[in-house]
Amino acid sequence: MSDTPTLTPDLFLEIADHTLLSSDTTAAQLDAFLADAESIGVKRVCVLPTLLPVDKRGREIVTVVGFPSGAHKAEVKAAETVQAVADGADEIDMVVNLGLVRAGQWSAVEHEIRAVREACPGLVLKVILESAALSDDEIVATCEAAEAAGADFVKTSTGFHPSGGASVHAVRLMSQTVGDRLGVKASGGIRDAATAREMWAAGATRFGVSATAAILESFSSFNSSNGAAQQTDESGAGY
Repeated sequence: MSDTPTLTPDLFLEIADHTLLSSDTTAAQLDAFLADAESIGVKRVCVLPTLLPVDKRGREIVTVVGFPSGAHKAEVKAAETVQAVADGADEIDMVVNLGLVRAGQWSAVEHEIRAVREACPGLVLKVILESAALSDDEIVATCEAAEAAGADFVKTSTGFHPSGGASVHAVRLMSQTVGDRLGVKASGGIRDAATAREMWAAGATRFGVSATAAILESFSSFNSSNGAAQQTDESGAGY
């Protein structure tokens, strides 16, 4: 992707969903998190639906439905979505039903995504695949179902599945499948600028991260180490 712009700290702040999704989050922790988000300067925060409504403090609010297992009926996910919209959510991240995916029941997968899509007209909808738990064929077919059902993004992971989070391979495969028609959100295990830039180069257009401040801090060290590596390469001393 030679025409892909460099992922800078400012651009990262524009496309990062600063995330707090622990099920035991207290009101005090939420307040501290929102203050932190304001201090960092992120554009969006992603929080549990039970924590809504919140003081947006100038930020867009992302929330999750069918979280984290995805093992909810389509009607339940749609009802969750309606409530989240009423509570002020600006974007919805839904977890796909992995049982339906594993069974290859693609019409049912598309049906549940469409049910959520219809429950949040005009809002951004992202579909969480749990890509680390899926085969390449399952990733591709789920992305295709998400696109057919009207989703705006496909997303790698909840960050809670035992199989793991985002991988460069999954992001690249998802990006190749949806092209520029849908966004790709990389989420789960992204904790430094080097990893974020790998995901960005592979086709990620949004990030879900909780270590946002640490990632921003690591941009300077990443740039410094890359500069040193480039100087060594150019001098011929390192190879």
